[in-house]
Amino acid sequence: MELEFLGTNAGVPSLQRNVTSMALRMYEERRSFWMFDCGEGTQHQILRSSLKLSKLEKIFITHLHGDHIFGLPGLLSSRSNQGGTTPLQLYGPPGIKKYIDTSLTLSQSRIEFELEVNEHTGGVIFEDGEVRVESRLLEHRIDSYGYRIMEKDKPGSLDLKRMAEYGLKPGPIYGRLKRGESIDLEDGRVLTPADVLGAPKKGRVVTILGDTRPCANVLPLAEQADLLVHEATFLHELHETAHNYHHSTALQAAEAARDAGAKELIITHFSSRYKDMEHLQPLLAEARSLFPKTLLAEELVLFPVTRHED
Repeated sequence: MELEFLGTNAGVPSLQRNVTSMALRMYEERRSFWMFDCGEGTQHQILRSSLKLSKLEKIFITHLHGDHIFGLPGLLSSRSNQGGTTPLQLYGPPGIKKYIDTSLTLSQSRIEFELEVNEHTGGVIFEDGEVRVESRLLEHRIDSYGYRIMEKDKPGSLDLKRMAEYGLKPGPIYGRLKRGESIDLEDGRVLTPADVLGAPKKGRVVTILGDTRPCANVLPLAEQADLLVHEATFLHELHETAHNYHHSTALQAAEAARDAGAKELIITHFSSRYKDMEHLQPLLAEARSLFPKTLLAEELVLFPVTRHED
């Protein structure tokens, strides 16, 4: 599991940075990637990456401001034109379906794959046997949501030495034990998964927030997250400006990570006044003064999601 930023600027693109979009790559886990927000120019950024639109499984939209959604119609059309045929699910606030339907209808764009648009107002918005996604409302000028992606725990590894002691060879029995089933041995004993399995592998938690100023719902979304992605539009010297525009400072992002017990923090959504990586260093220093395990989002750079065992 890796996170790749396709845009890290706030409001409008600059010569150095694109507007908001990021991809959660889960090639080992699901053979696909999920996208969070899709600002204008996102498909150009994808061309510069190793991502393939045919592998895009889900899109999650935090809110309906243009710098987070203007790239959607083009990206959906490109996915179809490039031969993407697998179903695609899109999740976002009320109004996202009207935006997609209107854009595609007026432009006479044809989508050759099944597109399922799910509008939500928070809660559990997706769950299968591997992952659960929850969402909560944040505090912005319009409804903006954060997403908590929770990987489910996986069974521990089989102890091959113990299996050999029981006279068991590789085969279907291994799979049954991994699925949690008990096995009747020839001598009448019952072999349970606990007899031969190591400790379960703890699932990772990734929290990706939309635009927000500090609010109560940030903490439950980010609680004990292995990785928290939080906007840091301004330095804290501009905290009044941040508050008035419903954004956060780098220091406020660090406070959220600390208070939630997050393991790592990546700050993003930078104001255009911070023109390049050199000008972003003060934001990084400010966040690290309170939360040392902070990184700056960099476009087209892979950030591994580390599994932190408590």
